[in-house]
Amino acid sequence: MADDQVYDLFIIGGGINGAGIARDAAGRGLSVAIAEAGDLGGATSSASTKLFHGGLRYLEFFEFGLVKSALKERETLLRAMPHISWPMRFVLPYAPDMRFDSETPTSRLLARIMPWMKGRRPAWLIRLGLFLYDNLGGRKILPGTETLDLTSAPEGASLKSRFKKAYEYSDAWVEDSRLVMLNARDAQARGACVMTRCRVNVAARDGDTWRIETDRGTFRAKALVNAGGPWVADILTGVMRQNAQHKIRLVRGSHIVTKKLYDHDKAYFFQGTDGRIIFAIPYEQEFTLIGTTDADHPDPAEKPRISDTERDYLCAFASEYFERPVTVDDVVWTYSGVRPLYDDGASSATAATRDYVLALDENGPPVLSVFGGKITTYRKLAEQALEKMKLGTAWTAGVALPGGDFAVGDVDALRDQLITAYPFLDRKWAARLIRAYGTEARAVLGDAKMAEDLGPDFGATLTGAELRWMMQNEYAVTGEDALWRRTKLGLRLTPDQRTAVDLWMKENAQ
Repeated sequence: MADDQVYDLFIIGGGINGAGIARDAAGRGLSVAIAEAGDLGGATSSASTKLFHGGLRYLEFFEFGLVKSALKERETLLRAMPHISWPMRFVLPYAPDMRFDSETPTSRLLARIMPWMKGRRPAWLIRLGLFLYDNLGGRKILPGTETLDLTSAPEGASLKSRFKKAYEYSDAWVEDSRLVMLNARDAQARGACVMTRCRVNVAARDGDTWRIETDRGTFRAKALVNAGGPWVADILTGVMRQNAQHKIRLVRGSHIVTKKLYDHDKAYFFQGTDGRIIFAIPYEQEFTLIGTTDADHPDPAEKPRISDTERDYLCAFASEYFERPVTVDDVVWTYSGVRPLYDDGASSATAATRDYVLALDENGPPVLSVFGGKITTYRKLAEQALEKMKLGTAWTAGVALPGGDFAVGDVDALRDQLITAYPFLDRKWAARLIRAYGTEARAVLGDAKMAEDLGPDFGATLTGAELRWMMQNEYAVTGEDALWRRTKLGLRLTPDQRTAVDLWMKENAQ
């Protein structure tokens, strides 16, 4: 596949940072190639808690700049992708025995000036944090914080009776793996060469260009970006044969998905007596997502899997809040990812910074390596990466991703229009298609007049037509790509149905 072209930029890594940089660079008129060893977003970027958020708890670590940047970015992102992201309200129940992580700067400060609190989070401090959270980022779309009486509010019905009061604030949900894929699609539409299942084996300076040897041949580029995520240091030392001046800390975050635990559409923010926090979030209409843990994961080659200890911890943590205990029998699926956090020397995984560092080496043709980062700030990271390399002019703020060219809040109207155009759809099926594909849902369905025109029915409204769209337009190759990253329909299909999807995709591969 390699040719004689000398690309302006070659990117190693097809997670959210690599895909975001590729999109931004291609839109600046640069010639771009991006290589991902597996599936787009196949590692960290499909294993997040799936939130566009400022990081309320990072305020306790005095990371005001990071929180402000992320809060400002939430609404920019919501406008650009209203099909795969949407506002969500979070309920933070309060109890006087909630404690800080003892390692936070805030806890150490209060221990000195208010020792009688014994590490507890006072209500006034939580409300102050939420006031900052409401106002640091110039909020326009999202509503501000309110106080709830849990003894009468429906949000209290599923909680233990000891929780009398809660604070309700705003953040946003995002389909993380679709976000990665849509950035890559938009990059390709703007001229980028997107290669999945393409490992970079060697990258070396050769005169005034980089020579990049991959599974698909040799490429040349004027500049290189190392967006390898958990493997960023390995790429520097192994693929590029360079010293890594910055370090990363690999932290495993694990989640459990349970049967639906409550009936409303708001998420919960739970504080633990150990100082940690978890979320309980409505998930895929019929489930609840609970996470995350923070555990060091020193070897990026080891596939991240939830341990029994982590699973039991999440169940026990949630059970401290829900009236009905959460047990292992409630768990229907788990997933884990390794977050490549910038190593700032913190003594615990929880305390490690979520900010990022962009390391530029201009000793010859330039290479920029990305250390750390979080999904909410991926677009700003891409802008800053290209600005640091002095490549082009920023343009992505507010520009819609594929399928996202409609206003925030218009999802129901799009759903109804889709049903009018395709009367065989029911509301649930149409809503799922709009949430996945936005204005491109009609392209997925094509000229079908009845459900049978969409090809094989694999269950849970998944058809051959939709799988073909994913294969032709979304880089999907395997059943895992389609069922666990492009969608989460694997939760609803039987093992036999999942096998049938994989076989059909193999038989219909082009």
